[in-house]
Amino acid sequence: FCRVDPYGFERPEDFDYASYEAFFSRYLVVLTRRAIKWSKLLKGKNSIQKSLKVKRYIRKGIPNEHRALVWMIVSGAQTNMEQNPGYYHRLLEGEKNAKLLEAIKTDMNRTFPDNVKFRKTADPCLQHTLYNVLVAYGHHNKAVGYCQGMNFIAGYLILITKNEEESFWLLDALIGRILPDYYSPAMLGLKTDQEVLGELVKMKVPAVAELMERHGVMWTLVVSRWFICLFIDILPVETVLRIWDCLFYEGSKIIFRVALTLIKQNQAFILEATNFPDICDKFKQITKGTLVTECHSFMQKIFTDPGSLSMATINKLRETCREKLLSQG
Repeated sequence: FCRVDPYGFERPEDFDYASYEAFFSRYLVVLTRRAIKWSKLLKGKNSIQKSLKVKRYIRKGIPNEHRALVWMIVSGAQTNMEQNPGYYHRLLEGEKNAKLLEAIKTDMNRTFPDNVKFRKTADPCLQHTLYNVLVAYGHHNKAVGYCQGMNFIAGYLILITKNEEESFWLLDALIGRILPDYYSPAMLGLKTDQEVLGELVKMKVPAVAELMERHGVMWTLVVSRWFICLFIDILPVETVLRIWDCLFYEGSKIIFRVALTLIKQNQAFILEATNFPDICDKFKQITKGTLVTECHSFMQKIFTDPGSLSMATINKLRETCREKLLSQG
């Protein structure tokens, strides 16, 4: 059995190879079938038009060999990159903010210590690539600069695109457009969305909302890393990539779909909790196990389980939650 997965992550000591093998042999059949369909759809072109068919294909997963290209196109990153030739390299060659560089350097060794490609001994060592992408981004978006969590996201983008400049533009798509204000110094968008999730749970899984309230557990305690890291290091790699496929195409509401599905599918288990630490522990547990490893069936669930979830509903909730947070100031 391979101790290192295809993305360079070392598998934990207690990794369940048997159930993973069982899942993966089934999933491989799906992947092969999808790959053929995608090759027909792309026909060697570097473009796709948004359509119901493309949306359906993306929900069923983008084969790894096409992932970088499809993410670039559907997120708008490709267009931005083409309209700004040489911009990325100019950012790296320009004047630098010493404080920003220091903050990024500090986080380099903390980024994926369990990934062999990010080790100092690796050749090529992806730490250099990651450093460049984060430095360029910090100078491109001065309002955000650098904030913890961005290193993990950029790291994943590098593993998939294997391309520094593309990773930069995808990071820009996520932080600048897809995620509303998660990484600004005040993190207002992030705090807002955690409250929005709380409101959605009230509507869709009221018993869990009631439990949280009764024990005074704030949502930020149990879900902030889901939002900040976009499920990296929380769910299995394959599952995270499938979530990101949809995130780049459909936007931030995908995060709520995933969170609601995790909570709804594990409702009975969460409700066994009888105190504060118990609840926090249950939330750590629900991100493990076959529900999340079986990424294909999990992705089907996120579109059926939470029921209808329109962007209009989310935006309305965002408005009220943001106002509430600002008034608490």
